[in-house]
Amino acid sequence: MATFVSTHFILCLLFAVSLFHESFAARKLSELVQDQTTLLQYHNGPLLSGKISINLIWYGKFKPSQRAIVSDFITSLSSSPSQTSQPSVATWWKTTEKYYHLANSKKHSSLSLSLGRQILDQSYSLGKSLTQKQIVQLASKGDQRNAINIVLTSSDVSVDGFCSNRCGTHGSSKSKSALVKGKNYRFAYIWVGNSETQCPGYCAWPFHQPIYGPQAPPLVAPNNDVGLAGMVMNLGSLLAATATNPFGNGYFQGSAGAPLEAASACPGVYAKNAYPGYAGDLLVDPTTGASYNAHGANGRKYLLPAIYDPSTSKCSTLV
Repeated sequence: MATFVSTHFILCLLFAVSLFHESFAARKLSELVQDQTTLLQYHNGPLLSGKISINLIWYGKFKPSQRAIVSDFITSLSSSPSQTSQPSVATWWKTTEKYYHLANSKKHSSLSLSLGRQILDQSYSLGKSLTQKQIVQLASKGDQRNAINIVLTSSDVSVDGFCSNRCGTHGSSKSKSALVKGKNYRFAYIWVGNSETQCPGYCAWPFHQPIYGPQAPPLVAPNNDVGLAGMVMNLGSLLAATATNPFGNGYFQGSAGAPLEAASACPGVYAKNAYPGYAGDLLVDPTTGASYNAHGANGRKYLLPAIYDPSTSKCSTLV
């Protein structure tokens, strides 16, 4: 049976945009604000470690240029400082290493990520309305050992809970093909949907006007694609959560069914001086006008959420 946690934007009267995980009940804004300054607890479970391949399962219609935005993001996670301008995606990702240092143990070696296989399902083999069970079915198409399988659904695909209480999920499921010492191996998976035509104000803020709250002009999306910019923001949050809480017993705070995790503990924060309705003092590309906070491979620019720094008990931003 699969386990999963969802991530979504919470937009309330004061417009607090948040990425956090839930199963059935959303947490109140007051709880989120209170929890931001509290150290995420370690629940003694395994973290992802060693060499991990990230496999991308593209479900539905995506342009090659859209697939390149995401694959370049994955490649950027492990780029060396000399290969990328600063601040970089790789620098952002390094904050997750501090969780491994705190959980100092022989069973927690460092994590090394690389881009693995890309699987295309452009024929909508399971239809255009998916359940969570079908998301796991799609995730199972990727390698199930030493891997994170990421399902990305196109803008014309609906998924249970998408746009109403989540923009994506992460979780784990038992492998039917990989055995470890005679027992089924659990593999980690992520799902993220393209919200461009369904709910960009819910899953792609600040690149679209929010559903609720102050209607400030939206920012210009990096790579000139609002839907993909939202997908990368959500994917970044879910990757940080997957690395530090892959099986539901790693780092999190609150109930296991609706936990705050590495990035969801910092709702709506993308840069310094952020406040509800304002993403923070972001960098702006002088040529395109796009707002961003991280440089990536092949000249890409991305907007990534703050990650909770367990060594300082504060939300860490790149700018």
